[in-house]
Amino acid sequence: MNTRQFKLKSIRPEVPSATINDAMSSDERFQNLVLRPIAKLQGDLLIAVFKNYIVKHKSVFYDLSIEKRLIYIENAIQKDMKFRNSLKGMIIGQFTVEEYQLYIQNSSALNKRMMRIVKERLRNNIQLFEKPELLTAV
Repeated sequence: MNTRQFKLKSIRPEVPSATINDAMSSDERFQNLVLRPIAKLQGDLLIAVFKNYIVKHKSVFYDLSIEKRLIYIENAIQKDMKFRNSLKGMIIGQFTVEEYQLYIQNSSALNKRMMRIVKERLRNNIQLFEKPELLTAV
């Protein structure tokens, strides 16, 4: 195992809920062995990137109800291709060469799984997307 491959795999967190068994598809196996640990590793970055996305889009997110915020997250990931590709890059950049070779064999289906995981991670951390308080001079 080369140094990059070893280091990438060694820093990935465990995801106890991501089970592996013989009955699962290769896509599901890839999701649980690769995508979920990487999404967990990149969690803080994904949150920071979405906070920046909110600001870059005039902070309209802050004026929405919780239900509309959840829809906003989904729409940002599904419809904003530049943002979506940026998110994919943050995950794919953590692949080993071997994992990338597996990924390109079925990238379309794996991209859907990847974006579903990212969307879940953002939605589950929605409380972190509150409008920052402005400091006032005293």
